[in-house]
Amino acid sequence: MQNSSMQALTAAQKKAVKHLEGPLLVIAGPGSGKTRVITYRIAALIDAGVPPYNICAVTFTNKAADEMAQRVLRMGTPPGAQISTFHSLCVRILREFASRADTKPNFTIYDASDQAVTMKQAVKLSELDTSNFPPARMRDAVSTLKSRLITTSQFEKQADDFFSKALLQIYKKYQKILAENNALDFDDLLLKTAFLLEGSPDVCNKLGNRFKFLLIDEYQDTNHAQYRIAKALASSHNNICATGDPDQSIYRWRGADIRNILAFEEDWPDAKIVKLEKNFRSTPNILKAADNLISENQNRKLKKLVPTKPSAEEVEITCCEDEFEEADNLAEKIKKLAENGTSLSDCAVFYRVNSASRVIEEALIKNKIPYQIVRGVEFYSRKEIRDILAYLKILVNPDDQTSLLRIINTPPRGIGKTSIQRIRDYALNNNITFYEALKKPDNIKTLSTAPRKKIAAFFGMIEGFKKNLDSEIAPLIERVFVESSLKKSLQDAGEEKIDAIQNVEELINAAAQYDSETEKPSLLDYLQQISLFTDADSYDTITNKVALMTLHAAKGLEFENVFIIALEDGLLPHERSSNEHDQIEEERRLFFVGITRAKSLLNISFAKYRTFRGQLLRSIPSPFLYELGIDFQENSSNLQSRFSDTSSGEPYYESLNSTEQQPRFRKGALVRHPTFGLGRVQQFNDMGENSTVTIKFNTGQTKTLMLKYAKLTKTGK
Repeated sequence: MQNSSMQALTAAQKKAVKHLEGPLLVIAGPGSGKTRVITYRIAALIDAGVPPYNICAVTFTNKAADEMAQRVLRMGTPPGAQISTFHSLCVRILREFASRADTKPNFTIYDASDQAVTMKQAVKLSELDTSNFPPARMRDAVSTLKSRLITTSQFEKQADDFFSKALLQIYKKYQKILAENNALDFDDLLLKTAFLLEGSPDVCNKLGNRFKFLLIDEYQDTNHAQYRIAKALASSHNNICATGDPDQSIYRWRGADIRNILAFEEDWPDAKIVKLEKNFRSTPNILKAADNLISENQNRKLKKLVPTKPSAEEVEITCCEDEFEEADNLAEKIKKLAENGTSLSDCAVFYRVNSASRVIEEALIKNKIPYQIVRGVEFYSRKEIRDILAYLKILVNPDDQTSLLRIINTPPRGIGKTSIQRIRDYALNNNITFYEALKKPDNIKTLSTAPRKKIAAFFGMIEGFKKNLDSEIAPLIERVFVESSLKKSLQDAGEEKIDAIQNVEELINAAAQYDSETEKPSLLDYLQQISLFTDADSYDTITNKVALMTLHAAKGLEFENVFIIALEDGLLPHERSSNEHDQIEEERRLFFVGITRAKSLLNISFAKYRTFRGQLLRSIPSPFLYELGIDFQENSSNLQSRFSDTSSGEPYYESLNSTEQQPRFRKGALVRHPTFGLGRVQQFNDMGENSTVTIKFNTGQTKTLMLKYAKLTKTGK
């Protein structure tokens, strides 16, 4: 790296780049050039004589890792540094040291859909009702335990109530199914790697000597398992560089622990601290609002956002009558931007919950404004894609019974449920895998001649596909699509399956791109990349479309024009935050992340009324709006209400359930709501006609409702 290129760095960035040995914590505010610092630091290490092989940089998304790797190469730095996500690094380690980690090197990685199927099976095998123990909730509970490195044997010691004991049985069954299928879920990748490093000093030392310089991006988003992995890898040399921002820690719900970055100096007492406070992304007005907001949080490291761009438009807060006016208003503003020459790809709409996108989509369609929803993992959840991938998974891991059961009669080939059960029984009785049982169907005496022939044909087809494993992936997928008869079955279905065929063709195109960009294509590597695919990886930056996404998905992105909708109490902060201090702070950080994605224009909106489960409810502006330091009106005046019954446009809801004397509700009172059911009052705010009441319902939801619209009934003392 030439010294002249260092001139592009600020004084703070240079300090971080030039610090070579010993622990380093870089507190990097949004838009402060964090990725630039990491890439320059990699180049500086190599310039100082560190072999690329000894450098390991870890981040959280494939997109971020790819961007980092490309930047390093564009600087003229020789290749060889390990730049990947945490999960990809763990996969590499586990495949290399599989026997030491109690797994096989060809393990399958179960994505969210695979995990859902497996967890449902685990609940049933535990003889528990899925309505009382919903698989999605159980999956989250098991994931939380794993992220904290709590195994089934450890959890057994603390499971002392009915729910915990039931969860323990489910956890055990879930792990047993994974083991039988030679499969690991996302959390297993971290858990097994952490235990491998801590339980095998020789492996830990070998990897520590290989990765003598460890750089971790987005350190505020690490969970306990990732924290332990990083600490183990750096334990022999202390050359750890953590980059992040406590104010952007937004993944507590999936195990991220903000304490990891807040306590970095305790773990590494001789750490050097560098703060990157200059912001190269947003205008001063946007940064001032973000600073005002986040200063309300207590769990943070003090820093200021210092603007480098000139002032521009004021941040706008728009009050709308309802979600329909909000959507129409937003579409109109985007339309005007486009008419004035703004590219639609420079516009983004953020929301806290996915359901908020529906009305926005309708308004954009009505106004003929192209858009994309950044929720890319859904592509890989479509049936035809999962069918193809199940075939591919079997080729590298025949023990994957979940995938095998999916495809053995897909498309229908005359191997029915009875035949499948007889194969399973035979495999169980002979202590062999399901796939091994398929090798010699004539040995399964309970099967008649016809299904034996069909099983033999299916097995022969799969074995034939295996001959292509050392070649490019796209031709293999095309061969599987045709020879398995999946393509013919979709063609025979007519018009309704045209989209499905096109989806598979898109999968083949994506595989062809992988083939062209990979020096030595590998089916195992290709499947690994797909399994670790995230929403953020799906965002298409080239297409001229408005981007719609959740605030969580917006992390790491930036746009000229940002619209954040539905800033209402119960949506942001979300009702699940339950007024708990730490959760409210995380919700505030989430809003902070959304605000700081905007470069030039930021429009924030809320509605006075919003439809929930078919019922029109009065909304309350988010308390976060009052923390921005921006004056705004709480009366909508943009468009005439669609719910008015007079020519003056006065909304008719003002008369609904309105009484001159509002009843008082004391804390702890039991009440019933027509939609949300039973709940207890948490707080009553006496504001006369506009009194509000906060209620925690038995469903677990906490809602703040305007009393005159709430239709509450007292049901107890």
